[in-house]
Amino acid sequence: MAGLAVAASAATVALFQFQPSLSGSRFAPVAAPAASFRTQACGLRCWIAAKLKLRKALKRHGWHLQRNLDARRNDKLPDHLEAALLTENRTHRNMHHAYDSGGEMASASSVFLDGSSMQQGPNPSEIRSPVLNEESSMSNGHYNSEPSLCIAVIGATGELARNKVFPALFTLYYSGFLPQNVGIFGYSRKKITDEDLRAIIEANLTCRVDHHENCDDKLNEFLKRTYYIDAGHDNKDGMSRLNSRMAQIEGTRAANRIFYLAVPQEALLDVALPLADGAQTKLGWNRIIIEKPFGFTGLSSHRITQSLLSRFEEKQIYRIDHLLGKDLIENLTVLRFSNLVFEPLWSRTYIQNVQVIFSEETATEIQGRYFGNYGIIRDIVHSHILQTIALFAMESPVSLDGEDIRDEKVKVLRSIRKVDLEDVVLGQLKDTSGKVDRYTKSMTPTYFAAAMYIDNARWDGVPFLIKTGIGLMKNRAEIRIQFRHVPGNIYRERFGHDIDLDTNELVLRDQPEEVILLKVNNKVPGLGLQLDASELNLLYRDKYDTEVPDSYEHLLLDVLDGDSHLFMRSDELAAAWNVLTPVIHEIDQNRVAPELYEAGDKGPINAYYLAAKHGVRWDDDW
Repeated sequence: MAGLAVAASAATVALFQFQPSLSGSRFAPVAAPAASFRTQACGLRCWIAAKLKLRKALKRHGWHLQRNLDARRNDKLPDHLEAALLTENRTHRNMHHAYDSGGEMASASSVFLDGSSMQQGPNPSEIRSPVLNEESSMSNGHYNSEPSLCIAVIGATGELARNKVFPALFTLYYSGFLPQNVGIFGYSRKKITDEDLRAIIEANLTCRVDHHENCDDKLNEFLKRTYYIDAGHDNKDGMSRLNSRMAQIEGTRAANRIFYLAVPQEALLDVALPLADGAQTKLGWNRIIIEKPFGFTGLSSHRITQSLLSRFEEKQIYRIDHLLGKDLIENLTVLRFSNLVFEPLWSRTYIQNVQVIFSEETATEIQGRYFGNYGIIRDIVHSHILQTIALFAMESPVSLDGEDIRDEKVKVLRSIRKVDLEDVVLGQLKDTSGKVDRYTKSMTPTYFAAAMYIDNARWDGVPFLIKTGIGLMKNRAEIRIQFRHVPGNIYRERFGHDIDLDTNELVLRDQPEEVILLKVNNKVPGLGLQLDASELNLLYRDKYDTEVPDSYEHLLLDVLDGDSHLFMRSDELAAAWNVLTPVIHEIDQNRVAPELYEAGDKGPINAYYLAAKHGVRWDDDW
């Protein structure tokens, strides 16, 4: 929106410097001493340039502006932007009237610019919001008509689409983040109707606790804008039908499209390639969202990437990992780059180790892919864990632009040392309920712990300990930064024999609840000198009286905005595979047997020996 504000500001100045008379129905000649031709020509030229600049900005940012205004409800644009838009609209209408009445463009050059007309703004009573409703925008028929948006969910009847994608889209629609003329399309091979799809997804659509007004009305509106396309047996024909149905909604205006590919990796290219050939709009941008895992090996991932890039541009591809949509991930960069107290400490000089922990408590949602094919390395470590490390360890980007951030992330990924099998602990859930016994013939791990190192000047020698697994003691997602001991600490003897008690820690936690903790040392109140380690905490539920958005909502909104910083670029994808491929190959070649662990346990005991080997003590709060 910054670009729009700048363009609008420039347009405002130029528009008020060249203010045509509005007293008549056309540009009226002024019967006063005429300004010089050079002055008139310059004014006209500046006015036209400003008008074109404003029109270009609105064309680029139009429906984003409506989205933000709808979300804020009664908020208004800055006065200078409203004035510029009103003046442009007024002038535009008068010019059309002049042409219809036989006026000529040359009459504009005869307008005299006196001091009062240059300073006079529009009548406040005439100022109105530049953001019009759908019908008004369509009736105007020119630049401020917002582009239409169509979102297609491929694999619409699957569990992911029903439980996550459609509810996230409804929340964005209800909260005003989608344009009013949005069209939602479901696409799959089931023989169902529009009404059938609406009935399938309606059960999972709910309004936020803090946005519960008019929920039923919004729900009905959303369902009316939801349509179903039967893919049939040929995706080429199916995509052609999808394209035709979208075109009916879009009309002849500018049109943007998003395709969410909620399909297994094995079916990805079967869907993506016909989509590229038969369902992309030529009247706006197209973006596709791809679910993890992104390949089974580095080679298969490369082949998929090359196939996609043969039909799509890199900027169109959004590889989504819902775990990266957590506030914990965004807080990594905010905490570091916007707080002077942390930025100087963010290096090997002050940080002793970094722990990245992600565990899931429940075993009932375990799917066969963990035991049969992909496992936790390909599903969690390759994307979520390595992306978390990259965001944590990267240098300051040039800007918050997605490409600038991804440029810095890929440098970190390329600097990560290839993982040695000796620095890895594998585990597999030993299930006694009979629900997953049919998978346990495979040795694919459900638990992974490792020590990683980044070979660059900032992080040389700092161990990054990662630990992730399913079926463990509790749901937990956090990043724990342990700082070095104070050199020559004069209070060291006050901590007793456990010297780790004096270690400062910074903890960013998403589960079991959102919180930021800073562990510091302080004196215990009372006589004598006894020290204690206390936690300064920012508990989100106490500080912020709002519901935390679901990660799918966050990431889908990023796709709408074209913000790619939380999505893996092709070179990031390849760099991550280069880190993990050697150890995956060694595990497969040597058929390394994972250590079994009980459901609800802390995981393999060898993870504690691994941490001790690298001078780290895991936090025992599992």
